[in-house]
Formats: sequence, C-alpha cells, structure tokens
Amino acid sequence: MKKRSRLVVVLVVVLLCGFFLYPTIAWYGFVPQDTKELATGSNVQIKEYSRGQASRDLRSLKELVADDPQAALPSEFSYLKDYAKENYKAMKRPVPRNWTVEALFAGFYNEQDMFDSAESYYRTSLLDLKALGNKALQLGLDLEGGMSILLEADIASYEDKIGRTASSSEISEAIRQDIEILEKRIDQFGVSEPVIRLQGDDQILIEIPGAADPERVNSFLRGKGSLVFKIVDTTLTAELNAFYAENPSEVYTDTGALKQPDFLPAGKIAAGYYVSDAYGIDELESYVVLEDEIGLDGIHLESATTATDGITGRPVVNFQLDSLGGDIFYKLTSTHVGDTMAVVMDGKVKAMATINEGIRSNVQISGFDAEEAADLAIVLRTAALPIELVVSSQQAVGATLGEDAVSAGLKAIAVGLALVIILMFAYYHVSGLVADLALLLNLFFMISVLSAFNFTLTLTSVAGLILTLGMAVDTNVIIFERIKEERRLGKSDAAAIKAGFDKAFWTVMDANITTIIAALVLSQLGSSAVKGFANTLAIGIVSSVFTALFVSHLIFDATVAQRGGKKLHISWRKN
Repeated sequence: MKKRSRLVVVLVVVLLCGFFLYPTIAWYGFVPQDTKELATGSNVQIKEYSRGQASRDLRSLKELVADDPQAALPSEFSYLKDYAKENYKAMKRPVPRNWTVEALFAGFYNEQDMFDSAESYYRTSLLDLKALGNKALQLGLDLEGGMSILLEADIASYEDKIGRTASSSEISEAIRQDIEILEKRIDQFGVSEPVIRLQGDDQILIEIPGAADPERVNSFLRGKGSLVFKIVDTTLTAELNAFYAENPSEVYTDTGALKQPDFLPAGKIAAGYYVSDAYGIDELESYVVLEDEIGLDGIHLESATTATDGITGRPVVNFQLDSLGGDIFYKLTSTHVGDTMAVVMDGKVKAMATINEGIRSNVQISGFDAEEAADLAIVLRTAALPIELVVSSQQAVGATLGEDAVSAGLKAIAVGLALVIILMFAYYHVSGLVADLALLLNLFFMISVLSAFNFTLTLTSVAGLILTLGMAVDTNVIIFERIKEERRLGKSDAAAIKAGFDKAFWTVMDANITTIIAALVLSQLGSSAVKGFANTLAIGIVSSVFTALFVSHLIFDATVAQRGGKKLHISWRKN
C-alpha cells in the first residue's frame, strides 16, 4: 500500500476513534461528580429535581421583579433568554437589547409558561447527560461499584399458575431458568459483565457495574414479558371515565389497585391507559374497559423488532406471529372490524387502535418511545420468566477493591508504561520513539473501541490491556530487528525498511493469530471476569497489529524520504 493510502487509513481510524472516545472523555473529564449523580438517578428523581429547580428559579425571579423591575438579569437565569426570544418572535415583538428582569417576564405568556420553560431546560440537560453517560466507557464493580439487586422468587404465584404445590426440585429448576433468561436479557440490553448468582434456595443476587438506570434495570429484571391484545368496550369506557370523574374516592382500592366498579358486567375489566411523559415515566391518562378474555397472548410472538413509522416518525414495534397465533389474530381482527383493540403490557394499556381489516401474522404497534420499544422487544424475545421475581432489596455498592487498591493499580500501569517507553528509546534510539508513539496510539485505539461497544472496564480488563501493550512493543521489536539484519547485509535504509516489514509480517501475524484464537475461546467459554480480559486482549491484538504495520511503517517511510541522506537511527551503536 502506498504512503498516501496508509496515511488516509490512519487518519480515518484516528478520527473514528476520537468520535467514539468523545463521550468517555466528556463524561469523566468535564461533568462534575454531583451532576453525574443527578444524571444517573432514576427518571422520577430527575423529574422531581427539574421541577424543584424550576420552582426555585421562578420564585427568585418574582422576588427580583418585585424589588426592581429594571434590574439587570442575573447570569444564572440567562438560560431563559433563548425561550423568551422565541416567544418575542412568535408575538411579533422586538427582542430587547438589554435584558432586565421585567423584559424577561414580558417574554413569556404567563408564569406557567416560564415554569415549563425552566423545567424543560433542567430536564433536557440532565437527560442529555444521562444519554452521554450511557455511551461512555463504564467502570466495573471492582473499580467504581454499581448496583446490587436481590430478587426473591414468588413461590405462591408460581404454585397458583401450575395449580398445585410445587416441589423443591421444580422451584429450583424454575429459578435456574430465570437466571438463564436474565443473563440473556442483560446481554441484549448492553449491560456488560454483571454478576448473577443464586443466593440461598429462592433468591437471585445481581450486581450490575457502573451507574445503571434503575427504571431500565427494573424493566428487564422484573419484566414478565406479558403482552396481550384485548378488545375495548368503547361504550362502557365512556361510562367508566365519567363515573371515576364524579367519584374520585372510588378509583383505587386500599392497596392502590384500580377498583372495579359494580356496574361493569361479568367479562369486563377496568384498566388504566398510560402514556410516557417527557421523562419517559408512565403517566395515567385515562381509563379503559376491556374484554376480560385475552384476544391474543404474547406467547405466539416469534420475533420482535423496532422500526420508525414512515409518516409520523414515531418508534414502532413489529411483531411476527407463529402460524397458530396468525390464525387466532386473523379471526379476532376479522370479527371485530371497526372496534378498538388495546395492547396491554404487564397490566397497563400502552396503545389502542381501530381495527380496519383482518390481520394475520405481521403486527405493528406504537405508543412506545424508542428505548421502551427496544426494551419491550428484548423482553419478549427472551421469553417470560417461569417463576415471577420480586425485588427484595436494591442498593448502590462501592468499589469492591477499594479506592487505595484502584489507585495503586493505576500507578502501576503508569509506571510500567513509562518504563517501557524509556527502555525502547534507550535501546532503539529515535526509532524507539516511533514504537512509543505506536504504543500510545494503540492505547488510544483500544480505549476508543471499548468505549464504542460500551464495554465495562474491570481490573481483569486492565490486565488484558497492559498485556496487549507489552505485545504491541514486542511486534515493533521483531520489525526493528529485521530492519537491522537487512542493514547489516548492506541494503539502503529504504530497502531495509521495506524488507524488514515484509519479512516480519508473517511472524507477527502467526504470533497474533494464535493469541486471538485463545482470546475468542476465552470470551465464549469463560466467566464474566475472564470475558473482560479476553475481550480487551482481542481488541488489543487487532490494534497492535494495525499500529505496527500501518503507523510505524508510515512514519519510517516518511522520515526516510525526508532525511536527505542521513542515517536511520535504529540503534545507539554506529552502523
């Protein structure tokens, strides 16, 4: 490959890696710790914080305008100017040049409008940071800590489902299947290297590294994958909403469940229709009367994928039914043309639509945001849990190694890297600096790839990273020694470099191919800790080969072409 082509390849790879690494750098380098804690909290906590901050700002502004309407707008409220400017333009009024407190109030229709704008600012800021944190490289339980969740098997519910008393072996087998399903869900949700183990006879302990979103974790840990289609009784639905509006004390039971009114006939049930708000939290919008009989059960779903509606742009979930489910669904939709069908997930009505014609095997439903649609598809693909699980406890856990151990490990990495850099320069003169640059680029590429695939960095992963850096230097050593051999044969620098890289190629490839095979086997068969080591090792091998054969080669070719007859410095000894 020509020098220009190699340069283009290297620049493209560096730019891509920089793009993938940006979230990690931004999250760990520029986001304050207190802001991280807010952004990694639950959506309910973000909602409460945003509304609290908006209320505080509105009260402060009201006090300022009461004291001195012409006072200059304090900088902490300058974020509201953008919202006010848009309102000024919408009202076709000139935008003020000097922003006073009075001018700011004049840019909103009322206090509620100002409150909504302030809440939107805080909500958007924190949700954007939450998304940034999800894209950043996550640290494992041993380095940073994470979330510990203890799940307890609901044996009573399981026995009700099978209609008899379950034996201890049946319960053990059901819990074992639960663990397998949870492992599949966690893998597909992108949570890397969790710890999942049986605790006692009927409990499952799960430890998830990093700052996991509690709502999302609960959605796939406790999610039953319960999705059913039911027919809506529109006449009784109107009566139900009117009844609840007139009798607010009759809406809920003492336990908080939706109360079933006496006027509903047998075979009809009341349910809530939920819509996700701006925070992604389900909010009860209205009430619906459904047929108690299930029109179609989710067990007939063969596959579930997410897509985007071409007209509305909203996310949708596409389901493929098995042959029996297709026949059931076609019969159901054909006999209820013109009626309304509800999509009920874990007891909540999530979407409703009018049936226009019979539908057989391909079903498309909306009413979900993109993340919820993807999560629902995963839960359905991984099947329902044989025995339902109840969250017994959920808490944050600290780094298992402790801050001192983590700090000592990081110092060891820095010292080791520095010693390798010094040794390469001491032995190979200026050419050693080329190897050192390739070494640093190799580290940059590895961390970028780990960040791009959202891997979790544990101490075993760090061990794989350090081992790979040593192997990357070894690759350069092989190439350098080949170049020195060619120079001893009397070849010119350019010819020695070309021959050295060509002859070292298969030696380098043979050594690295065997290592990457071992890494791939470990990643498939090893435990979670071993997988972290194997994944890092595999990524590092590919990266080290690239930096040695592309980056080092490019630098050598460029320096030889520009040296004007000077000797290649590949050793401190005179050649």
